Amino acid sequence: MKRNYDNYSLVVGRFQPLHKGHMDVIRKCAEESEHLTIGIGSAQYSHTPENPFTAGERYMMINKTLRDEGIENYSIVPIEDINRYPVWVAHVTSLVPPFRRVYSNNPLTRRLFVESGYEVRESPLYNREVFSGTEIRRRIICDEEWRSLVPEPVAKIIDDIDGVNRIKQISRGGNDAPLRG
Repeated sequence: MKRNYDNYSLVVGRFQPLHKGHMDVIRKCAEESEHLTIGIGSAQYSHTPENPFTAGERYMMINKTLRDEGIENYSIVPIEDINRYPVWVAHVTSLVPPFRRVYSNNPLTRRLFVESGYEVRESPLYNREVFSGTEIRRRIICDEEWRSLVPEPVAKIIDDIDGVNRIKQISRGGNDAPLRG
């Protein structure tokens, strides 16, 4: 008998780093889905001001947080950018388990998946001014409080990989900074 994937869903984010706003979205999507695939977008980038963490580090942040919360109906898949919008959906579907539903508030992502025949739902909203990877990285650089914005496992992983110093160092730029993609 052929499997019905109507209640299998996809959500894609950069998770630089995973924060409590992301977790509100993931939690809600997991509740509404038999299986949720979490795509780690821009997986090829790391060690830049906008993308300080590797795909593997982001995988660890997501996996540890979900396991600690008792969420079990998920897969995590790194997805590299290809910067060719007409084939992006095919690229994503070649990497992830089957799904029929996509959660996104990004207008381009929504359009591309709708045009490819997927059900697209808006992601649950959260306070994007506070729960933002950009804001968290800014706070780290400025030695401001940031730990309350991320799940405890994420803060621990950032500490374990010396992520605070990494973010501060790469934010300074200069001639010895890595090339941006």
